[in-house]
Parts: sequence; structure tokens; C-alpha cells
Amino acid sequence: ICTLLFASLYILCHFIITHFKKHTDFAAVHDDEDAAVNRIALGLCTFTLAVALGAVLLLPFSIISNEVLLSFPQNYYIQWLNGSLIHGLWNLVFLFSNLSLVFLMPFAYFFTESEGFAGSKKGIMARVYETSVVLLLLTLLVLGMVWVASAIVGNDAASRQSLYDLWEYYLPYLYSCISLFGVLLLLLCTPFGLSTMFTVTGKLLVKPRLLEDLDEQLSCTRLEEATVSRRI
Repeated sequence: ICTLLFASLYILCHFIITHFKKHTDFAAVHDDEDAAVNRIALGLCTFTLAVALGAVLLLPFSIISNEVLLSFPQNYYIQWLNGSLIHGLWNLVFLFSNLSLVFLMPFAYFFTESEGFAGSKKGIMARVYETSVVLLLLTLLVLGMVWVASAIVGNDAASRQSLYDLWEYYLPYLYSCISLFGVLLLLLCTPFGLSTMFTVTGKLLVKPRLLEDLDEQLSCTRLEEATVSRRI
């Protein structure tokens, strides 16, 4: 069931990305290497978007499945909507969200920008090696900065040793911080988006004339008619 749900989300996200993706320059020159890099990056971005869409739809899916089970408790065909499925989906979304956030999206960005090390043989593997090295150095840099910040703030041995507990503490903390940043960005951008939407809608739609004074318009029309008659 989890595989079917993710496959459906992946196909939907693939159509969404290919619809909005711009045509690149190498598509015109038929460069096989750049085209392969583009396909790999497209697959990684599609996977990440599918995980993000699954994370968004997970809470409504949990609520709807619970309501369906409460409405039809004896129905055999909907017993697969149980608590173990929801718990498994939550664990998979959390796992793949951290994987996409920490590894897949940086890898896709560095992979499209890489050209291989100087002096090495050109090809896909040369780009993979360069991307892996850059991503490893970036990971070590981020972990070192977090370790130093934790040691400065905590100023004890426990805070220095807590960095070793990477999976149970720092990745959930990083995930929560980025989620908080996304919520703040949403709250900041929503008013501007709504104001722009109403402005565009006001320009496209015809304003109603319910509050206009017809007698005043009729008087103005008669005065204009009299003015044109005098000029003639």
C-alpha cells in the first residue's frame, strides 16, 4: 500500500515538474552526458517533491482514514486503513524527508553544477565523484559548525558528546527548524499573495453597477445630448 501511494505521488509530481520545467540549452545540442545529468536531477527532485506532498497529505489522510473506520467498523474491505499503516507512513515520511533534505537535494544541485575534477576523465562518474566530495566536505563543515555552536552554548562535556547522537537528536531538530522556517515563510508570503490575487481578479472582472445612481446618469446623458445639439 505504501509503495502504491508513493508511486501515485511520484507520477503526479513528475507531470507537475515536467509541466513547469523550462527547456535547457543542452536539449537542443543533444549532449548525452548533460541530458543524463538532467534526468538524474529531475528524478531526485521528483522524489523530493513526492515526499513533500506525502508529508502535506499525511495528516488529512490520517483524519479521513480514522473517520472511515469509525463509520464502517465491520467492513472487511477497509480494514487496511489501520493504525499500523498510518504509523508506518509517518515513519517513512520522516525518514525520506530527512534523506531528501540532507542528501538528495544538495546532491542534485551540486550534481548539475559539477564538471568533474581537473585532469580526470569526463563522464557521469567523474561528476558523481566531484559531487560526493563536495557534499562530504559540506557535511563536515555543517557538523563542525553545529558542534562548535553546541559546545559554546552548552559549555559542558554532555553538549559536546551529544553530537554523536546524530540520528535521534540533530536530524529531528534540523527537520523541525526547517519546518518552522517554512511556516514562517508561508505566513509572510500569504498576505502578499492574497493581495496580488485580489488585485489581478479586480482587473479581470467587471465591477458591479448596483450602487450607481441611474437618475444622475440619465441627467448627464441629457446634458451631453443638449450640448451636442447646440454645437450642431
